[in-house]
Amino acid sequence: MSFGKAVDLIRLAMMATSRQGVTIGEVEEEFGGVRRTAQRMLSALEEAFPATERFIGDDGRHYWRLPARAIAPLLSPSADELVALGAAETELERAGLTSEAERLRSLERKVRALIPGDRATRLAADEEALLEAMGFAARPGPQPNQNPDVDAAISEALKGPCRLKIRYLGRADSEPARRTIEPLGLLLGARRYLVGRDVAKKDGRFRHFRVEDILEATVEDESFTYPEGFELRSYATRAFGSYHDDAEFGEVVWKFAPAAADRAARYLFHPDQRVEWLDDGSLEVRFQASGRLEMCWHLYAWGDSVEVIAPPELASMVHPFRRDDFPALP
Repeated sequence: MSFGKAVDLIRLAMMATSRQGVTIGEVEEEFGGVRRTAQRMLSALEEAFPATERFIGDDGRHYWRLPARAIAPLLSPSADELVALGAAETELERAGLTSEAERLRSLERKVRALIPGDRATRLAADEEALLEAMGFAARPGPQPNQNPDVDAAISEALKGPCRLKIRYLGRADSEPARRTIEPLGLLLGARRYLVGRDVAKKDGRFRHFRVEDILEATVEDESFTYPEGFELRSYATRAFGSYHDDAEFGEVVWKFAPAAADRAARYLFHPDQRVEWLDDGSLEVRFQASGRLEMCWHLYAWGDSVEVIAPPELASMVHPFRRDDFPALP
């Protein structure tokens, strides 16, 4: 058996350890082969792992299932996977999701505890080399302060979902005010915003609370019904960053000069953007969103290599301050 086929067989064995097992159709889809190839792979699975069980499911399809213990010795993580776990922990902490980062850290400890001693020693050396090589991957820069107690309360309330009582210092507040909100999700950007409904307000609007301005947070015992039709990912696309303003929402059009077009083409400015190459070599980017101030913060870094076609309000905020002496583009 070739090395590549052996790797595919191990992948198939891992798929077969799921609770329900794996079907021949799933094997075809995963490995991009035809029915005959999938049949040969499943025969090889039964030959290499005698504990493989074949049965007919409630849906009438044939399933192959393998007890996880049968391949446990083959499942030691790689150094790359351990480094990726550590990187994910760092990103979660940076995003303020400290309780989730701690759960991932707990998972990492469990994974490491299952690694055989001799294998662990070799992995440690590889992991150290990878971490040293990836030192550049750290993302420096300013970020708002974090309050672990507030972050933990937000995380718990979101999972309920439960109402959250907060002490909040809004921009218009001279003193912190106590509010009870129904939290719906977090928007992560230059600042973190907690999206929710203020129970005291009867208009049903979704409001944004800057997480660093939440001084205290307590999870209430009272749960609430998640608003029908609300989906955080779709809601987030209505803004360029984390700031939403329905009054600003509309079409945004940027034109990048030919000298900057290739670099701009490697950016995803917005999940729903539409990109068009123009005859002169420039690049036009269109999307719909609000958040003009955050757009300005980003566009300033492009100097005079970008022109705001729409909206005119954004153009007036950007064009007077464009520079032609930046030594590099974003």
